[in-house]
Amino acid sequence: MQVMMAIYEKVERTFGYRQLTLHMRRGTGKTINHKRVYRLMKVKGIQSVIRRKKKKYAHSTPQQVAENVLNRKFQASVPNEKWLTDVTEFKYGHGQKAYLSAILDLHDKSIVAYVLGRSNNNPLVFQTLKLALQAAPGSRPMLHSDRGFQYTSLDFKALLEESKMSQSMSRVGRCIDNGPMESFWGTLKCEKYYLHTYHTFEELEKDIISYIHFYNHGRLQAKLNGLSPMEFRTKAA
Repeated sequence: MQVMMAIYEKVERTFGYRQLTLHMRRGTGKTINHKRVYRLMKVKGIQSVIRRKKKKYAHSTPQQVAENVLNRKFQASVPNEKWLTDVTEFKYGHGQKAYLSAILDLHDKSIVAYVLGRSNNNPLVFQTLKLALQAAPGSRPMLHSDRGFQYTSLDFKALLEESKMSQSMSRVGRCIDNGPMESFWGTLKCEKYYLHTYHTFEELEKDIISYIHFYNHGRLQAKLNGLSPMEFRTKAA
């Protein structure tokens, strides 16, 4: 129980029994049943954080759209075959807003690239794609997104064509079409953002950088055979 509580406190009391089980197995080298961890959590009166519902935003008129080529096929046999992308909003200070753009690789659920900015605009998204291509030179993945104004712009389409990448988009009002990306936003916000009050952009930025590094390198996932995204990626390479 001491091991469980040490891990629970280390991650700011955010993990549920599944994540605790994975990390306890890694830390002790023992076979630990998730049902036992669940019972121990009940005994200690602890639980994972509860995810908040996502706000709905008005849709803009697209300059161009792409078909839903991905079609919820969220598996990729190799790295840099299928990427998902999106932008999410954070608040800090006195009602000020920041926007995080990120690209996720479906092969290992790793965050390939991200940019945090003060404005939700085309440069934010374009810079994220450019960083991802720099991180994975020579890659030509399919890029799936929702129908946000950045992704439906003609300039973004031209950037994809220049990079010889194919484009896929979610259907209108179908958040599940970009499910793994939405799941990452929920994880990031529940396990870090909602636990703190941020007075400055720099405070928020520091925690986001720290969390994404932890997510990529230290957060174990059952669907990745109990490995972190980067461990799984390295093993595949």
